[in-house]
Amino acid sequence: MSRPVGTVRPPLWRDRTFGTYWIAQSLSAAGDSFAYLAVPLLVLQATGSVARMGLLTAVAGAASVVAGIFGGVLVDRYDRRTLMIAADLARLVLYGLVPLAWLAGPQVWLLFVVLPICEAAGMVFRVAAVTAVRNLVDRDRITEANGRLQATYAAAAVVGPLLAGVVSARFGPAVAIVVNAASFAFSAIGLWVIRLRPVQADDAAPVTRQRPLVEFLAGARFLWRHPVLRALTVLLSVFIFLTYGFTDVLIYHVTHDLGGSEGTVGTVLGLAAVGTIAGALLVAPLRRRRGFGVTWIGAHAVCGLAVAGVGLATTVPMVTALTGVYLCCLSVGGICSMSLRQEITPDHLLGRVTSAFWSTHYALGPAGAVALTWAAARYGVAAVAIVAGAGCLLVAIGGLFTPIRRAGAEPRRLPVPIPAGKAG
Repeated sequence: MSRPVGTVRPPLWRDRTFGTYWIAQSLSAAGDSFAYLAVPLLVLQATGSVARMGLLTAVAGAASVVAGIFGGVLVDRYDRRTLMIAADLARLVLYGLVPLAWLAGPQVWLLFVVLPICEAAGMVFRVAAVTAVRNLVDRDRITEANGRLQATYAAAAVVGPLLAGVVSARFGPAVAIVVNAASFAFSAIGLWVIRLRPVQADDAAPVTRQRPLVEFLAGARFLWRHPVLRALTVLLSVFIFLTYGFTDVLIYHVTHDLGGSEGTVGTVLGLAAVGTIAGALLVAPLRRRRGFGVTWIGAHAVCGLAVAGVGLATTVPMVTALTGVYLCCLSVGGICSMSLRQEITPDHLLGRVTSAFWSTHYALGPAGAVALTWAAARYGVAAVAIVAGAGCLLVAIGGLFTPIRRAGAEPRRLPVPIPAGKAG
């Protein structure tokens, strides 16, 4: 996917294939933001329990982790575009069942069936979407492409929660789920009209297919043998334990402690999403100027301070501002980490390395969501947020004692010591 030196390339927004993919996924992200708000509100409205919200988050997260183990193998074996379309259609149908069932009254049990399956399909989609960036742009534009995608997703997420809050307050959260279901149709159509270009292999070793678990372990082995990726995986696994239930706690804090409505929650999440846009636009220049290590460590340190601040905030504007700071730094750190994996991983291993990372990274998330929401109900949001924020700060400090600190703007690419088909 390299081009001759001196070739003038058009800006990404003029690339027809990337632009189509970009628009379709942005519309899908806008729909996702409806479910991001509507699903917790459905549970809170029906049960009044933040712990039940956390339990649903945990069950869905566990399904996502399990799907991640096999998602990378599927992505590396089969056509990435086809898998993404199939995942979109599955979620279109499943989310569409929720508002239909709610016509007969609250059916919380259905969410415990639909959401885990949708999250599993979503995990396969996300693994394929991350690997697809390599098939859309040249390697030296990966960070820029990721930043633009994430910035547009975040822009859609600004409008989405605001509208979702209005719709949920006026018609109920179940109606907001309808918008999310419809968004997957736009995503599938956008994917249908584009084609992904192949990536030139980095080595000539033949790829022999073996058992799915063996192939998954090939990706996990590459991930674990790279010093920076290994450190990132360990530290981010702790970070996700501390923050996986943050949205549930935030919604509970705004509605229970601060007396806000569904519309207030939508406004908070919508305005705070501006932080994600800022982070996505800042990440590429920050990484060029400060290097990977400084950017990643600094972003997660500020995340910790912001999480603690949200718990101590006593007004809705303070919660909104601090959540915006948190999302900004979360965006910077996440795009840095994702771009690093895309840059240094051979294409035939990229799906498995991505799924190995996410399966490990999210493994502690479900337990963290249960613990965080249970503790918030028992001890209050302030105490839980301070502990979680301090833990996030320790994650950043831990990065100073790992190879992450020395990682520069251009990460070193390691050779693949064992061909994918001969791993194990």
